[in-house]
This record gives sequence, structure tokens and C-alpha cells, in this order.
Amino acid sequence: MFQFSIRPFLIRHKSIKAANPTRSRYHEQMRGANGAQTLLIDADDTLWENNIYFERAIAKFISFLDHREHSPEMVRLVLNDVERESIVKHGYGLHSFAHSLVETFEKLSVDPVTPDLHERIRSFAHQIADHPIEVLPGVPETLQYLGERHHLIMMTKGNPAEQFGKVERSGLKEYFSAVEIVAEKDESTYRSAIAKYALAADTTWMVGNSPKSDINPALAAGLHAVFIPHGDTWILEHEEVAPAPASQRLLVVDRFDDLSKHF
Repeated sequence: MFQFSIRPFLIRHKSIKAANPTRSRYHEQMRGANGAQTLLIDADDTLWENNIYFERAIAKFISFLDHREHSPEMVRLVLNDVERESIVKHGYGLHSFAHSLVETFEKLSVDPVTPDLHERIRSFAHQIADHPIEVLPGVPETLQYLGERHHLIMMTKGNPAEQFGKVERSGLKEYFSAVEIVAEKDESTYRSAIAKYALAADTTWMVGNSPKSDINPALAAGLHAVFIPHGDTWILEHEEVAPAPASQRLLVVDRFDDLSKHF
């Protein structure tokens, strides 16, 4: 597990500086007399469990491969490298994950990949699609509370059809004014969201569990951020959390429902 060499800046929304008088009417409405802010909220492993299902599938795959020379840890390292390449070619989602499993098997197996083996390997990924959405503790109640005070936008990355399906099955869509599904979460993506929704950076926060996708690029784009660590965050999302610039804030909380203490 990676280490976080940061100190949390615990603040309440009352301490945020006043808006620039040149802001649009939209910003004044979103800030309002009660200090309303905009919260961009990640979905996978922030609102509901996600990576644990992939980890279970990977464990089954490694057991099925049962490599004679490579340890499970070595097989996982190969899979990680293959997944990095697959993301570039195929993006995120089950199709890319299934492709990674097959390619890893082809790299390591001494036996040829027959059509039957190919389908057996892909089945590990397909099982994830059938798993019901497991909303994390306190999420609906906290979204209800936050939605009465702030402007909520869900911002998640991945395959659009898969992500929209999870949003619908989660039952959480009603709490958000918009759902943004993007191919990648980097600084330019956040700057695009700022422009699209005419957001005021000084009153906008990104909330999520991934340092690589949720926290660091959001800070780089000039937003505040709330980091909610998840014990099973995907290894390819691991990254040291960057310190917040002097004009921004970084909040670290243990659980999603802790947000109600700060917003």
C-alpha cells in the first residue's frame, strides 16, 4: 500500500473567501446566501464498491493460470503492465479488462489459447458485469444532506454504457444535477468541466478516492479536493497525494458520510 505524506487541511465552507465580483449570475446562485458550493463527486469506490470485484476476478484468473514458474505476485505484475497498455488502446471498462486477461495468459501460458480457454478467461470479466451495485455506507443519506445545500455533479471515468448502467442501478442519480462520464480524468478534463458548467474554482471541490484521477489533477486545475481513501483502490490509481497550493484546500476524510461535517 502506498503512503500519503500529507497533512489534511480541515476547513468548513464558511472559511472560503468571497467570490470575485465579476463572477456570473450562475456563480452567485450556486454560492447563494448560505455559502453553497459545487461538489464534483467520483463514483467507483467513492459512492459504490467497484475494484473489489476486479480483484476477485484477478485472483480467480491467477489461480486458473496456475503458473509453474511465476508466483501469483509476478503474474500480477505482468497483468499490471498489460493493463497499462490496454487502457491506451481500449480505454477503461470490462472489454479492456478482458483483453488484458487474455493477453496476460498468452504471454505466460505454455499452452496455446484455444477458443474454449479464451472464453473461460473472458468469463472472469463477464462475471463482474452481473454483480449488483453495492453502495457504500452512508452514501444516500449524505448525498441527500449535501444536495439540499450544494450543487452536486457526478464525475466518473470509464466506458459510457457501463458507467451509465451503474449510475442507473445505483439509485443515486436523483441526487445529482448532472452526470459526467469521461474517458480520462486529467487536468485538461477538469478544466473542460470548469468551462462547461461555468464553475467558480474557488467554490468547487473534487471528491474521490483516487490520488491519480480525482485529487492531483483536480488540484492542478485549480480546484479544491476531498480525498476519501479506499483500502481497495486499483493499483494503477495509486500515486502520492500532492500538497494543495496555497490558494486551495485539501481535505482528507475517512468515510463518505464525514462530508456532512465539513459542507
